[in-house]
Amino acid sequence: MIAKIGRGSNLYGALAYNNVKVEQQNGKILLTNRIIETPDGRYTVSQLAKSFEPYLAANRNTDKHTLHISLNPDPKDDVSDERFIQIAEDYMREMGYGEQPYIVFKHTDISRSHIHIVSVCVDEEGKKISDQFERKKSMNICRDLEQKYGLFPAVGNMDQQKGMMFNPIDYQAGNIKSQIASVIRHLPKYYRFRTLGEYNALLSLFNISAETVEGELHGKMERGLLYFSVNTDGKRLGHSFKASLFGKSSGLPALELYCIQCKETLKNSESKMHIKAVLAGAMQSTDNENDFRNKLIGQGINTVIRRNDTGLMYGITFIDHHSKTVWNGSSLGKEFSSNFFNERWETKIRSEKEIPVVEKLTGADEVEYFSLEKQHYIFDNGQIPDQSEAGLIDALGGLFFFTNGEDQHEQDFAHHMKKRKKKRTR
Repeated sequence: MIAKIGRGSNLYGALAYNNVKVEQQNGKILLTNRIIETPDGRYTVSQLAKSFEPYLAANRNTDKHTLHISLNPDPKDDVSDERFIQIAEDYMREMGYGEQPYIVFKHTDISRSHIHIVSVCVDEEGKKISDQFERKKSMNICRDLEQKYGLFPAVGNMDQQKGMMFNPIDYQAGNIKSQIASVIRHLPKYYRFRTLGEYNALLSLFNISAETVEGELHGKMERGLLYFSVNTDGKRLGHSFKASLFGKSSGLPALELYCIQCKETLKNSESKMHIKAVLAGAMQSTDNENDFRNKLIGQGINTVIRRNDTGLMYGITFIDHHSKTVWNGSSLGKEFSSNFFNERWETKIRSEKEIPVVEKLTGADEVEYFSLEKQHYIFDNGQIPDQSEAGLIDALGGLFFFTNGEDQHEQDFAHHMKKRKKKRTR
């Protein structure tokens, strides 16, 4: 059995990804632990999120508080729902999360039987639960569970080991070269992209970046690629590695040839029409970046935005894990370009600044209103409606890449409150 552990900062994204499977009858909830029950046993994303509110409200320092785990037995294992429940309970207890709120989802949209578990890694006091030696601990627990429940062992099974190849780089774990190799050697086998820019957007999901370099070798100008790890802000970590260290398929000539082939195959593909329809729907139902991102996550699409030093967006790329294709926004049309989104979201922010809601509040009402608004934003803003599409492959499965942060309106509101308080003090 293979366990994949992901951490993120958007609980809604993890819950929405799994719950949409349930709503589309491609999954079901097998178990809830310390989750507020509903009369009919059915849940919305908002209802599920409420059970985590005390934990996230108490949290102060842990940014990636959301835990998303998938447990994947060998395809030859015939695991019943009751056995999956036992495996999940044992795994969470041994990992130190037995007393945490968590939900166990079973996905049935593919033939391989597997489960996803969503929880938080901070306790009721807001303290982070230790993740020291987490991956080694998880592997040992999986081996014990294989023996306990008579499952096929994952060790030595190359097909299942490939299931681990799509983990983002963990710089603190070391062995960066091997981690990079496990991603870049396989991505072109699964994903189609037409430019090196789109390839870099895909790599960014795994905390990797590729840089084109030129230099003179034996009197000739040569071009090549360097790979290096980056943090969540895209800042370089450590030194770079020549593409030649990973084989010809990871080098610049091979990738440029692959991009040409993808341009031809994707020219009139249905996947292009599909993602344009999904993007258009998300744009109609959202009016800010965070809601737009989360809406797409629930439909199996990651959004990669590039900004300059001033914070201005100059590029946007969409990665559809359903069709396994990568699309630069402008290539889909002007209405999906970074310029369009800049104007759309900036216009919304400007219009919100003109709303005189703050002037109606005075004294203690200001503090109470802002407190409630902030709490509402964290747990209920941008409720995920019924989705018509889902497709994050299990390797990614929404295990990471959640976004979080206050929207511009809240920041302006807080700033305005502080200014008014200072004036009254004077």
